[in-house]
Parts: sequence; structure tokens; C-alpha cells
Amino acid sequence: MPRFEPFRALRYAPSLPLADVVAPPYDVINRTQRDRLAASNGRNIVHIDVPAGTDGDRYHGAADLLAAWTEDGTFVRDRVPTFTIYRMAFTDDLGRRRETSGVLGALEVVDSGSAEVLPHERTTPKDSTDRLDLTRATRANLSPVWGLSLRRGLAGLLAERAELVGEVVTAEGVHHRFERVDDPRRIAAISAAVAAEPVLIADGHHRYSISRAYRDEVSGSTGDVAGAATLVLTYVAELAEPSLSVAAIHRVYSSPATEDLIERLSQWFDTKPAGAARSDLLAEMLDRGSLCFVAPGGDATWLTPRAERFAGVRDLDSARLEAALEGSGAVVSYQHGYAEAVARLDEGATGVVLIRPVSVPEILRTATEGLLMPPKSTFFTPKLLTGPVIREFCPT
Repeated sequence: MPRFEPFRALRYAPSLPLADVVAPPYDVINRTQRDRLAASNGRNIVHIDVPAGTDGDRYHGAADLLAAWTEDGTFVRDRVPTFTIYRMAFTDDLGRRRETSGVLGALEVVDSGSAEVLPHERTTPKDSTDRLDLTRATRANLSPVWGLSLRRGLAGLLAERAELVGEVVTAEGVHHRFERVDDPRRIAAISAAVAAEPVLIADGHHRYSISRAYRDEVSGSTGDVAGAATLVLTYVAELAEPSLSVAAIHRVYSSPATEDLIERLSQWFDTKPAGAARSDLLAEMLDRGSLCFVAPGGDATWLTPRAERFAGVRDLDSARLEAALEGSGAVVSYQHGYAEAVARLDEGATGVVLIRPVSVPEILRTATEGLLMPPKSTFFTPKLLTGPVIREFCPT
């Protein structure tokens, strides 16, 4: 099973307000958001994680900045290897107040196909080498992969509070809390628990594959880098209801035409008018056991799966839509959030299908049976912040 180890975390100095210097993950912020964060504080992590400049210089600039901020005290390194418990309190898409906890540590980077660290869903290809170039230059993990442990009892090991090292309440109302664990006995217990069962990659498949590429790239090098590259910064939570909040990623279609799309879907789903599109459809979808189609103009239609049509198809809305639209030439993109998905209709989409979140038992079944979900089946929330914990490959 995979190694999971503490490390000497690099953190922002306590004198800096953490809320002013952290950022969402690089892959959920656009250029405008990045520039706004950069302008808001000259020490914001986006200056390193999403560096400005030309491709050739931007990564070296990020590395220089990381080194300079470490030297001038912007960042402070833990004296001993530690874990960081990361707690989040928030309101989910259905209006329920939730709390979730996981632990930040260094997870082993294993080969593709290993039974120790498992993929969660089929991924869409990414040609960009941005993260690999940034890793090469900085020799650091700036943002974590999100892993789910099959080990029962991990959440219990994280329940006790540890040393508070930072708190942030974001504009979305999410309370992020970071606690340092340096007690050797507790570190050993957490490490052993994660290493006892496989870890499922929930979010950050691209970052994990980049870590594998970098590990292989430096495997013959001398010094400590090669050894450090066998691990990657990872947030690990127990794959269980209290530790996990899963939202849906809705389907946005740009073809075929609206009439053709609903006609195709009506061959697989029973349809019924749902009135005007509104956010409370999401809760009603769960009660009805239905998906919901929204047409340009805002008219909504219930889509209730016909059991006989979906015999042999996984109990996932994403899998049902793949089966129903196979061979139709439908062009699909993906959008989290009701308002954001429906807004795409004003941008030329021919239809949006609102889908239900995947249940935690179904995620567990997928993992234990070694199966993969269709791309963009799950959206794990809230998104982890970048900046509270950095993992260097060769701390001095």
C-alpha cells in the first residue's frame, strides 16, 4: 500500500493575513481572477503558482520568487516533519451545513495500473506541460492532489484538534482551518492508517500524472531530489459520508439542435414538463429520481430514466447520458453549479442537462470493484486552497 509521510511544510509567516495570500486552485481561476488576486497582494501565491511573463521566463521567475520569499521570511519552514489537518465548514448546493476534514501529507507516486493509488474516473487529455514546467523550476508541490482513503477510521484519527496555524473564510462562506500535527505518535498513527488501504485520486489526476513524469525524469539524478520526487503533496480524506461532499457537474450541449437533443433523450427517458428553470430543481431531482433538461429560454423538462433502456448501464447519470447520446454526434462540455450551467444557454448552448451528484456508496463501489466513472462525473467540494502548505523537494 502507498507510503504517506510527513514533511517540513513551508507556510506563510503568521504575520501575514492568510486570507490575503492564498488562492483557489490554478485550474479553476481564469486570467482575470488571477490578475485580481495578484494585484490584491504582492505576496499572493498566484505570483508563484500562476506566474506571469513569457513561457521561458515565467517558471524561472516563479522559482526565484519562491526562493526569495523563503529567504526573507515570507515563508517559514516547520522545524520538524509534520502533517496538516485541513478542515472545511460550508453550505452545500442543497443548502445543508456541512463539515469535512482531511490531512495534508506526502503520498507515494506509483506507476499507472498500480493497485495502491487508483484513478477515480476517465480523464480528458491535457496537452499543456505547464505544471511539469513549474515543478521542474520550483522543485516544489504548490497545490495538493485530493485523495480518498478506503481505510475505515481515518476520520476518527483526525477528529482531535491540533495546533491552529491558520484560518480563512472565503467570499463563498467556506471556513478553511489548518492545524499542525507534530506529535510523533499521532503522525505514526495517521501515516499507518493511510498506508493500510488503497488511495483513490478524487481530484488532481493531471497533477498526479505530472508527478509521475517528474519522478521518472529525475530518477537518475544525484542528491535528494530523486528521492523527494517519489512523493507528492496530497490531501487525504476518508471515503465516507462525513468526510466527503460531492456535487454534480452538469452537461452543456452545443449540438445537436434543441429539438433533436430532446427527441433523442425522450427515447431513453420519460419526459414531463417541469416549468421554468429554477435552482430548487436540484433538490426536487433527488426526490423524483430524475434528471432535468433546460432549453434556451428557460423551459425545463423532467427526464426520468426508463429502467429497461438502461439495463446493464452503471447507476450514474453521467453513464446514462453517455449511453443515450452515443453515436448522436452530441458535443458536450461540463459545468459545475446550477446558475453557471444555465447561463451557458445565453452563450449559444442548445441544451443543459442537470444531473444528480454521485452518491458516496457508489464512489466506494466503483473503487472497490476497480471501475472508472465517465469523465467529469464528480465535483468534490469545496475546492482546496493553494498556499497554506507548500512541499519542497529539498528543504534546507
